[in-house]
Amino acid sequence: MIEFRDVSKHYSRAHAALSGISLTIARGELAFLSGPSGAGKSTLLKMIAAIERPTSGAVAINGQDITRLNASGLPYLRRKLGLMLQQQALLNDRSVVENVMLPLLVTGTRRQEADTRARAALDKVGLLDKAAAEPLELSGGEQQRVSIARAIVNRPQIILADEPTANLDRASATKVMDALHAFHAAGVTCVIATHDEQIMRSGDRIIHLEGGCLKEAA
Repeated sequence: MIEFRDVSKHYSRAHAALSGISLTIARGELAFLSGPSGAGKSTLLKMIAAIERPTSGAVAINGQDITRLNASGLPYLRRKLGLMLQQQALLNDRSVVENVMLPLLVTGTRRQEADTRARAALDKVGLLDKAAAEPLELSGGEQQRVSIARAIVNRPQIILADEPTANLDRASATKVMDALHAFHAAGVTCVIATHDEQIMRSGDRIIHLEGGCLKEAA
């Protein structure tokens, strides 16, 4: 479903975020990206979402080379993706349900339908009772589960999550991962960057990066 073909990303001559990455991730797979800070995990996720473009090589989803997509093609790609990236924080001036509605509203979904689907997504992560709350009223684990609801409200084929359990206690981290496992069990391909060795044991595969290079893809 996802293929990297000899992908490199250079932010400068001295800084290679990724170097010569070639790998495939199968449809329905739960793959964890591991490695130290600066290994290239976040960059790899952003490549799948076409937020970052490779300096060389190609990235394909369902056989389509997304490195060749122009601006008009990006919305169609991103409708297939559920994104939980570190810079995508919840908006504190909107309610929980309004945060989850956002991906639908920006693609032209009618507000009433967006509200219905957002509430259904919140129900799937066990937070329908928090729909009217503001994000700052929630715990860190609850905020992450709202982020999952926002990521899946478009019914994506792929979920990309960057450190979804960072700074959470074990109980909260377990609830977040239980929600992600539920979507994986329903056939969604999940690619998750994490430092948490305990949650990595629950995946189909661990892809280990170091210094922008692929060290292992067991």
